[in-house]
Amino acid sequence: MESNEDDGAPLSRKAEWFDVIPLPQDDGPNPVVPIAYKDEFRETMDYFRAIYQADERSPRALRLTRQAILLNPGNYTVWHFRRLVLQTLNADLHEELDFLQQIANSNSKNYQLWHHRRWVVERLGTDARAEELQLTKNILSLDAKNYHAWSHRQWVLQALGGWEDELDYCQHLLEEDIFNNSAWNQRYFVVTRSPFLGGLKAMRVSEVRYTVESILAKPDNECPWRYLRGLYKDDIEVLVNDPQVSLVCLKVMNIKTNYVFALSMLLDLLCYGFQPTQEFRDAVDALWTSDTHPLDSDLAKAVCYLLERVDPLRASYWMWRKSKLPLSA
Repeated sequence: MESNEDDGAPLSRKAEWFDVIPLPQDDGPNPVVPIAYKDEFRETMDYFRAIYQADERSPRALRLTRQAILLNPGNYTVWHFRRLVLQTLNADLHEELDFLQQIANSNSKNYQLWHHRRWVVERLGTDARAEELQLTKNILSLDAKNYHAWSHRQWVLQALGGWEDELDYCQHLLEEDIFNNSAWNQRYFVVTRSPFLGGLKAMRVSEVRYTVESILAKPDNECPWRYLRGLYKDDIEVLVNDPQVSLVCLKVMNIKTNYVFALSMLLDLLCYGFQPTQEFRDAVDALWTSDTHPLDSDLAKAVCYLLERVDPLRASYWMWRKSKLPLSA
């Protein structure tokens, strides 16, 4: 129904458009900063405004929206009208996915593109699931932080399924790059949303084990530390009483390198009511290098003082945290 070919001739010289009167853009009588549109763009949009105003939902209207989108993939009005035309014509939506792929190849972070693609996939249903998951994989292999691809992938999983292999996919991404915060986020999404894994509490033991191993491998990686907190969402008492959490803090502090996130976690535990043993006090004292200024006897305050020193970029934040410490901490 929609040809990819364009002979390059102006629309005004094409017989199929002789009956249409172009509608110029109205910038008012005295535009302050008129835009110097190219002739092809100006003419295409003038004809588009004409068919849009007439609400013409025809094959030639569909072809015109294609031309307009190729000239400006960010025009949401053109995308909206294209959906109306596609629906009216009962067009082949698999062909539409091919067109969208053409746009994505050079404009993969276009909001209108992804919104339109979701609309198409919703109508294709589960038949489109495998293609959509593979598409996002391909994009993420080139740009691991592409928000649009991640958002679309999560929508596909929730709307069409495909959860079965998603945790393995996250594992693969983290094996490639343990610092990939997007993959950590997706892992949490899967653990908490997948209908096959039983939910956060059912997965907590295995996920804590995996996360602790990741922390010990790269203590300076903030992602697993944040992930570890998330595994105890709305369950602070379990977080405080789980020895794996406090123990990984102790192990990292005893290594005496890359321990900022371990101190941060320990501070949170202390504020939540964790009762430390002497080992934790000794580990913190061992990290303090000043002979003239001893650490505070209160361990939480001591941790804040230490963080002010070793994490100068956020020194003001740690000073604020110190000021908010409960008197009993």
